[in-house]
Amino acid sequence: MKVLLRSDVRGLGRRGDIVTVKSGYARNFLFPSGAALAATDATEAQAALMRKARELIDAKSIEAAQAQKALIEAASLTIAARASANGRLFGSITESDVVNALRTATGISLDRHAIFLAEHVKEVGSATATATLFDGVEAQVTFEVVAK
Repeated sequence: MKVLLRSDVRGLGRRGDIVTVKSGYARNFLFPSGAALAATDATEAQAALMRKARELIDAKSIEAAQAQKALIEAASLTIAARASANGRLFGSITESDVVNALRTATGISLDRHAIFLAEHVKEVGSATATATLFDGVEAQVTFEVVAK
């Protein structure tokens, strides 16, 4: 069954896309939640308008994400944590700690799921993380871990 997506559906498509799904998925989830409607010849024009509006919004969002990327990469972050005499932390620095430091230093508030650390930082020193700001826009967050 072909449906026109009225909103973004993870794993399926974005607003304005016409996709083929199983009829049960459409009847039981997409239609009742208002996420889609049945695609007909008349909805083609509506789909084109939705895609055009989505592209305009995405262009503005990409510009904003690029501006945030420049701020994030230029910022110097310092995270203080309790550490032993040899520089080993008693805990670890997680994504939430990076988000809090970023919010304090730049005023940019991100979700902790937007930050990717290869592994939690467990020693004093410098480290990097990747922040996903928008689809295709990622910033490298460099921060220094110091002992309290």
